[in-house]
Amino acid sequence: MVKENSYYFYVLLCADNTLYGGFTTDLIRRLNQHNDGVGAKYTRLKKRRPVEMIYHEKFSSKSMALKKEYAFKHQSREKKNKYLVEHGVDRNLIEWLIKSLQFIQ
Repeated sequence: MVKENSYYFYVLLCADNTLYGGFTTDLIRRLNQHNDGVGAKYTRLKKRRPVEMIYHEKFSSKSMALKKEYAFKHQSREKKNKYLVEHGVDRNLIEWLIKSLQFIQ
């Protein structure tokens, strides 16, 4: 039996209201790493934590997931927000999370 790998592009909303796009094969493990301060260099800064995963997309190819991550990271914040809303992320949820994360910080 051949195990089929899944690759994910994901977006985090950080406590400082920034967005972080990443790649993983395990969403829960990766989210925990970011919140524990052992994820990417970007989310290791205390001012960025806690983070919330607000979007993810599944790919059967590592290459496609990495291409999506690269494209997302090279967009303006306005285009990132537009992408997220177009892909089903509720704008009101984003605003609520921003307020909630600021409260926790």
